[in-house]
Order: sequence, then C-alpha cells, then structure tokens
Amino acid sequence: MTITVAVDCMGGDHGPHVTVPAVVDYLQRNPAIDVVLVGLSDVIESELRAMRCTQNPRLRIHAASEVVGMDESPATALRGKKNSSMRVALDLVKSGEAQACISAGNTGALLATSRFVLKTLPGIDRPALAVVLPTMKGHTYVLDLGANVDCTAEHLLQFGVMGATLVSSIENKEKPSIGLLNIGEEEIKGNDVVKRAAELLRDSGLNFYGNIEGNDIYKGTTDVVVCDGFVGNVALKTSEGVAQMLSHYLREEFRRNLLTKLAGLIAMPVIRAFKRRVDHRRYNGASLLGLRGIVIKSHGSADRRAFGFAIARAVDEVRGGMLRHISERVAQLPHQSMSSSSYTQSLAEESPV
Repeated sequence: MTITVAVDCMGGDHGPHVTVPAVVDYLQRNPAIDVVLVGLSDVIESELRAMRCTQNPRLRIHAASEVVGMDESPATALRGKKNSSMRVALDLVKSGEAQACISAGNTGALLATSRFVLKTLPGIDRPALAVVLPTMKGHTYVLDLGANVDCTAEHLLQFGVMGATLVSSIENKEKPSIGLLNIGEEEIKGNDVVKRAAELLRDSGLNFYGNIEGNDIYKGTTDVVVCDGFVGNVALKTSEGVAQMLSHYLREEFRRNLLTKLAGLIAMPVIRAFKRRVDHRRYNGASLLGLRGIVIKSHGSADRRAFGFAIARAVDEVRGGMLRHISERVAQLPHQSMSSSSYTQSLAEESPV
C-alpha cells in the first residue's frame, strides 16, 4: 500500500519556508511515500521552484485559501476558517485521500479541529498528546502532554492502552511497560483518580509497572509514562527549562576566562556528541492518539530537519497499523473499565479501521 500524508504547509512559526523543504528532503530519502502539500498554492509553488522540485510525481499541491494564526483561538479556527490549510489537511485524512496529517500550527486549534473532523475511535473518550523523550536507556513515551487538563481514571487507562499500542506498533515491543506518574511509588500515594487509575491499569492485562515518580521519566524506568495533561505539560516545560539553564551555565563557565575557553575547546568533541544524543529535533512530532486518523503535531519553531522527523513519525504510525491496533486493544478491555460514554459509543459506532 502506498502511504500518502497530508502536510499543513502554512502552520508553524516559519510556514512553507520550513515545511516544503523538509518534505522535499524526506522524499529524497523515502521515494515510495506520497505527500500532499496543503496551503496557499502560489507560496508553495514558489518554494518548490526555489528548490528545483516542480516535477516530482510523488508530490502534489492541494489549495487552501486560509491560514490559522499561531495566536488564534481554537473556536475561531474551527468555526471561522473552514478552508484553512490545517482543516483541509485533516479533511484529506477523513476522506481517505491521506493516511496521516502533519502540522506545526496552533496546538489548540489542531486539537479542536482534529477532534471535530476525525472524531475519536470507539472506546476512546478523549484524544491524548504523546511525545518521545530521551532517557538514560534510550527513550520513553509520555502522555498526555496537555490535551486534557482534567482526567478520570478511565481516561488514564485509555491513555495507557494507546501509549502501549503506539510503542508496540512502531517498535515491535510485544508488551511495553507502563508507569503511572505519581508523587510516590507506594500504592497509597496520589489522589483518588490516580489510585483508581492504578487499579484499572493493574487489571487491564497491560504490562503495568506501577507508580513512578518524575525522576523515573529520564531514568527510562518504563516504556510509557501515563499522566493527565496538566501534570504532563508541567513536567515537559520544567524539563525544557532545566535543559536551557544547564546549557546557559555551561556557556557561561566555558567563557569565563582563557583557561576555561581552552578547556571548552578540548571538550568540544564530547559536547557535540552530547548535543547529538539530546537533540530535541530528533524527538519532534507529538502523536495525537485516539482519533480516527493519524495526526502529528510538530513543534511550531521546528526547523527543516526537525519537521522531517515529524513526517517520519507519521509514516511509521501508518506502517505500524496503529489505528487498528488501538481499536483491537480497547475492545479487549472489560466493559466496566471504560467510561459509560465511551462504552455507549463503542456499541453504537462501527470501527473505522
């Protein structure tokens, strides 16, 4: 099966100046993938001409007359811009013309529009944002990262199912381990929602490790870390702040005097190797899980290389059959483990995959 992905070319801080070259680069390495470039036709064509890539049969432009601004409200994007590049790219996924959508645009608008256009899979109440973070053992998947501030225990169970399925689909791990982010490892720790979620995860048949603490994320204690969107977003932004602080301190120390500058020069190979290992561009592309289509949210400030990794993530999820696997795994859960709304929905709707 030929994989086709739709790219919202107008989204992000840099728009088509990054998205179009990133697509061209990706196709040079992966010629078997088809890409639909969605956005203002004249702008996209100009970028393609600049790269001397106007005749690629794997590439086509789908016009969209509107652009969702990075500071626009989700309601404005959803109701007032039905022909935006973001909305049209999602419509292509809904119609089956594309199997995935990648956008670096407004996160709130993408969440709202994706859920409205694609709807959630049977058995899933809310989509969740999942990101990959580097760890001492390799990497781990963390969800939710901000799509759902308030969650029930059943939602956290669904996040666990989706996270485990994502890892299984992409990395071929039969039973990835799942940790529930908490204020302590003991079963008595946490609020009522987290305690109940732990019970549901323990009885779900998933490879539930148990409660984990914040420091376990970067230790790589589990393959998947589950939390609500409020906790996950705070943890992510705190991590980014710590990384920026350490980088700032290192630059200050190496520039302190002639001796430290010389030490920095000697240490440069080690510093470069370290930067490659933790390069955030390699982990660009948050998966919006639980929808009837694959949606990848690239960081708004992503450069050409980083956006290419987001495209690769979308293709990997399509190849891994992630949507089908999530539907199958959710269907295996005991009915009492699902919220009433998701169970009713699963009975009333036929799985789209």
